[in-house]
Amino acid sequence: MAATLLEKVANPAYYKGKVTDLKFNLSNYYKPLFRSGSIKPLWHIMAFTSVVMYTTTYICLKGPKVQHGRVEQKTALTEYYKNHGIEAHH
Repeated sequence: MAATLLEKVANPAYYKGKVTDLKFNLSNYYKPLFRSGSIKPLWHIMAFTSVVMYTTTYICLKGPKVQHGRVEQKTALTEYYKNHGIEAHH
C-alpha cells in the first residue's frame, strides 16, 4: 500500500489529474452562480484574498518581528529579575 501511495505521489500525472478535477469542479460550481448574478462568488474571492494577504503578511513581516520581540522581552525580564533579585514565577 505504501509503495503505491509513494508511486502515485511521485508521478506528475497524479497532480495534473487533480488540477484538472479541481478546475472542472470549480467551473461546475461557479459558472451557474456567475450567470445568475449571485454575490456568492464575490464573497468567496474576497475571503480567499484576505486569507492569502493576511497569511503572507504574517509570515513575511509580522512573524519574525513578533518572535524577535518575544526574545527581546524574555531577555529583558531575565536581566531585570537578576538585577532586582526576583525569582521568575514560572
